[in-house]
Amino acid sequence: MMALVAGMTAALAWLLDPAIDEIFVNKDPTALWVVPLAVVAVALVKSVADYIQSVQMAYVGQRIVADTQLRLFDRFMRADLAWIHDIHSGRLMSAFLYDAGLLSEAVSKGVVGILRDAVSVVMLVGVMYYQNWQLALVASVGFPVATLVMRRMGRKTRKVSTKAQAETGTLSSLLTERFDGTRLIKAYGRETDELATVSASVERRLGHLMRGVRTKAATVPINDAIGAIAIAAAILYGGSQAQTTDMSFGAFTSFLAAMIMAYQPLRSLAALNNVWQEGLAAAERVFAMQDVEPRVTDAPGARDIAFDKGEIRFDDVRFAYNDGTPALKGVSFTVPAGKTVALVGPSGGGKSTTVNLIPRFYDPGAGRILIDGTDIREATLASLRRAMALVAQEATLFDDTIAANIAYGRPGATPAEVEAAARAAAAHDFIAGLPQGYGTVVGESGVKLSGGQRQRICIARAFLRDAPILLLDEATSALDTESERAIQATLRGLMKGRTTLVIAHRLSTIVDADCIHVVEGGRIAESGSHDELIAKGGLYARLYAQAEAE
Repeated sequence: MMALVAGMTAALAWLLDPAIDEIFVNKDPTALWVVPLAVVAVALVKSVADYIQSVQMAYVGQRIVADTQLRLFDRFMRADLAWIHDIHSGRLMSAFLYDAGLLSEAVSKGVVGILRDAVSVVMLVGVMYYQNWQLALVASVGFPVATLVMRRMGRKTRKVSTKAQAETGTLSSLLTERFDGTRLIKAYGRETDELATVSASVERRLGHLMRGVRTKAATVPINDAIGAIAIAAAILYGGSQAQTTDMSFGAFTSFLAAMIMAYQPLRSLAALNNVWQEGLAAAERVFAMQDVEPRVTDAPGARDIAFDKGEIRFDDVRFAYNDGTPALKGVSFTVPAGKTVALVGPSGGGKSTTVNLIPRFYDPGAGRILIDGTDIREATLASLRRAMALVAQEATLFDDTIAANIAYGRPGATPAEVEAAARAAAAHDFIAGLPQGYGTVVGESGVKLSGGQRQRICIARAFLRDAPILLLDEATSALDTESERAIQATLRGLMKGRTTLVIAHRLSTIVDADCIHVVEGGRIAESGSHDELIAKGGLYARLYAQAEAE
């Protein structure tokens, strides 16, 4: 289609030769009908081909956006938590929403437009050389100059686009944080300060965008000036040549039309080159994210393993984060199948890191973690995580129905199973009291529910998961005392018969644990039951006394 459009454009310029010479000079009556019909036919073919090409390339562009976004999302979902935590969410959103669009523009408009216009230029220049090669040489002087201008402006556009998109990512992060923190901002009266922070990012982005606009805006006028000079030179040389040679007026008009028409796609090439350069800058960012390989993957030879009992054993486990800071320094302990073990201790001691290693959100730097006597790296990630249910401090709900949120850990669960899990989590009564019951949409992050209600939904999700291993990461620490007391009764039912590892901030919630490990500085400082640790009078006893005093 591109070649057809370009060919018809060149044909229109060539038809001016017989149109003028045969109709106006030779007074040929046949040409009076044939040439106009030919012009109409060529124009119709060009228009139809142009339409088909536009629709096809629009589809290609949108398909590229969709495929790129899906690949990016797949990469994000499979990426290591360490990588996700190290990168701003705004950068991810910028790549997903903006860079994918720029890449689409570069392909659907840039590549296609550049190829089409380049072919048009070549064919029109061919018409020029066909009519008069000497005149064509004079007129062609402007082409390399225009090309040089395009290359230089294109490099500048690419550089500015990279900076603009980086600032777009920063702005996206700022906005996400400020929207999420609206309550805190209002409470501390920081609206004006936050406006200034966002305004600074907006202005930086505007500065980068305007530098790009000025660069792109200068490209076309410069090429127009070059084209005008070349056309003037052609008229000057062609006019003088017409006085000394037998070059017909029709041939010169056809030449001039081809030249003027050639500068139109050349002008368009200048603008399309800017689109292409922006697309290249976007492609660099997108491909850089797609090329990040997760480090936590299925090991060679990993197999699906059914962990029925759920005994967990840490064997001299050591771990350090990316910055080299050691989080665990030789941790060893066992959670017997069906028992409850609690991890307590000062903040930053390594409790959450310990829990995050069990589903392999991270891999230890040394040592082994075994479940039912099998190193967890011998199991596929899917089968390993299938054996676990997680209830975290932050109740994560999606903007969907209550039923869908409860069934999130077990797709395909029947309504009866969902209701049974809600009853087990003492959530059925408040759900039934809602106007739409289990079909109630909870809003973004469950904003339409109270903190206690959100946590009960998460507990119901864990009940429905019915996994042998339960991980509770400060599951009630964000609740008020009354809500926590009610939730604790529900959690005891969930923990019954399951291997449970609990991280607790409020020590009163884990006094009945079969064993308590006090984690401090990446090591287990003390171990024992509540009564045994109180009797020792060590760190746990002091922490418990402080909690009781509060």
